[in-house]
Amino acid sequence: MNSPASDSERKAAALGSLTALYPWIRAFHDRPVRDYARHLFEVPALKSRPQCRIQALNALLEVIYRAAIRHQLAAPTAARICHEFEQRPVLQTGPHLLLIIDPEAYYTHVFSLLGLAAHGCSTYLSCAVSTVSLVERTRKGPGWLNVGGRPINIFGLGKRRMIGSSLLTALGPYRFELAPAQLNGQSDALARLRRLLPQAQFGRPAHAIKAANLALWPMMFGTSFSFLQLDDEDVADLVAQHLADGGSWLRTRLLENETVVSTVLEEIEQLAAGPWRGWFTRGTDFFWSYQNGKRTALRLAGGELVEQATGAPVARFAVAEIIERLRDRRLIPNMFVTFLVLAMLPGVRVLGGSHQPIYYPLMRYVLCRAISAAGVDADLRDALAADDLPGAWGHRVIANADEPLELLLDRGSNGVISQVDGLGAIPLVRACANMDSFTQDASWDELHKRLQEKEIAVTDAQWAFA
Repeated sequence: MNSPASDSERKAAALGSLTALYPWIRAFHDRPVRDYARHLFEVPALKSRPQCRIQALNALLEVIYRAAIRHQLAAPTAARICHEFEQRPVLQTGPHLLLIIDPEAYYTHVFSLLGLAAHGCSTYLSCAVSTVSLVERTRKGPGWLNVGGRPINIFGLGKRRMIGSSLLTALGPYRFELAPAQLNGQSDALARLRRLLPQAQFGRPAHAIKAANLALWPMMFGTSFSFLQLDDEDVADLVAQHLADGGSWLRTRLLENETVVSTVLEEIEQLAAGPWRGWFTRGTDFFWSYQNGKRTALRLAGGELVEQATGAPVARFAVAEIIERLRDRRLIPNMFVTFLVLAMLPGVRVLGGSHQPIYYPLMRYVLCRAISAAGVDADLRDALAADDLPGAWGHRVIANADEPLELLLDRGSNGVISQVDGLGAIPLVRACANMDSFTQDASWDELHKRLQEKEIAVTDAQWAFA
């Protein structure tokens, strides 16, 4: 019987698999993590861009600007965020929509700032996933915050409202209750944190967290970087904007070209049955349905989006109806559509966690198979094939035991900023600690085996767009 692998052996296997798929990472193993971050935030090499990419980037910049103004950033700041992003189209998409004092979000933002600071940037744009539930595991998720080693219910919600409810749930109001109010010696920290958070009521948990992050950002990181956080609602607005344009790629291909649509779904099914199975699956067809605070998977059948479980019709797969439901948040784009409008179409590099470096290249493969099957957009396929580092591991790269909230309350932004500088000097292989997000994931164990047994390889057609 084989003895259980040690933490170091599991980490070596995970890092070896990641490096086998992304060989350029090997050069950064023993270099300061700041160097790795700098590399990821370098300006992607300039390539010729098809018109659909230019249009998609312009649409994204418009949504970024509107989001900045909506969050009460000054117009010159909003313009600067757009300008820097246009010059350096790299987007952190790893963390879920968490308070920035949550360690998982905080250390990813630290990593991004290391990369941006190395290039003299002054703005930071992040896109967070808000289609997740308030509770992801027992007392874990966006609805919880660890304070002094104890879980705190951020919104003070009862179990019935927490379980299965999404951050996009509109059954408000929501306030930062931070329950329980008294916690054996931690009441002072909670009271101080409560004073730092917005006192207003919010219609959705996602709105509350984004507002809190904007308030907390200068307290933690000072004013050297202007911060803007997008989420799935902003992506919904972006998709609606694409669809309202009669000449947009998204409208003419994804909604109005049956070959593109059917091939996308067929290729996802084939991936799920092949050697790359388990990484990019058909969770829902293009959109999620949101009703009464619950997220429902959909299937495209006979020109309609229907509930996967019941077959009940939700919306016609037609421009006007999709736009209407996106704008009132009854539909939210799925990951494939999200990465279409945020990355694949505009040519943006995306940084993610332990799953994204695998499923994102597979998404790009599916897109290219679909446009090839339809005999359209050879220029877009060529651009995708020539993309300079389209995606990479950039979330949970830094793991550290220090609690961000304690740093903030004890030392203020100066303490936080000095810690950021120190973290940047740690070699990558030490900064990532045990790589728990890889080593505790059975998917990576299976991927390692498939690579070892040569069931999958970097020469596979499915990996051609990594």
